[in-house]
Amino acid sequence: MPAYVVFMRDEMVDPVEFDQYAAKVDASFEGHEVKPLADYGTIETLEGEEIDGAVILEFRDMDAARAWYRSSAYQTTAQHRFKGARYRGFIVEGLPAEE
Repeated sequence: MPAYVVFMRDEMVDPVEFDQYAAKVDASFEGHEVKPLADYGTIETLEGEEIDGAVILEFRDMDAARAWYRSSAYQTTAQHRFKGARYRGFIVEGLPAEE
């Protein structure tokens, strides 16, 4: 079943660090099958606290999503995101494809 990595940006704290993250993150996808579904587009908050931005990435399954997130390429790059903004993130398993 597909899996989705979802990042919700709550607050930008250091734009310079975040710009370094943005410049390097695409390279972390090398060797991983990933399909970006949303990347900081327009947000309409329906419930809860407003967020500053959101990213949704689709992977073939939970293991593939974990492999990318835990990879040294991403974790090295993510250090800039951690310094640049406050985020919440999670992986959620999707529904099986309809046949």
